Amino acid sequence: MSTREVILTGDTPTGQLHLGHFVGSVRRRIELQDTHDCYFLLANMHAYTTRSDHPDEIHSDTLEIVRDYLAMGIDPNKSAILLQSETPAIAELTFLFAMLLPFNRVMRNPTLKEEIKVKGLGENYSFGFPLYAVGQTADILAFRAHAVPVGEDQIPHIELTREVARRFNKLYCGIDDNVEDDDP
Repeated sequence: MSTREVILTGDTPTGQLHLGHFVGSVRRRIELQDTHDCYFLLANMHAYTTRSDHPDEIHSDTLEIVRDYLAMGIDPNKSAILLQSETPAIAELTFLFAMLLPFNRVMRNPTLKEEIKVKGLGENYSFGFPLYAVGQTADILAFRAHAVPVGEDQIPHIELTREVARRFNKLYCGIDDNVEDDDP
């Protein structure tokens, strides 16, 4: 078993990657492969939360991202490229973690609120849309990630992950929720 820290990051297949992806995150992922156990998650289930009526596009966008990863230098001999829908633990944990959170807590997430506004969803979003925030928590905790490189807009999801982990540990593992983590 490796003693290297685990990194989890990835992309939701909503279109092709571009230069901004490379400069903003993929270049760093390529560097991290040599020093960490890296998991690059293709969050195709998250794509269905707003694009369920376009399954063919989600499928082709997913394949395109894999091609882009390989072309940009992600090495499958050094890192794992995973498809969210083919990782059953994520779906199982999403369901379990959803039972630990009140709906209104999930809906207070500013990233969700912003997406609803930007995408013009109003009240017309799928039941699964707010669940993607819980799904991100499952993504992270399923791999016991030490670090999750994300953009600033994703920080509310990291905070939700900490909240869920503490609640789960208290309820199911008997670990005091006042235990501090190692993060500064």
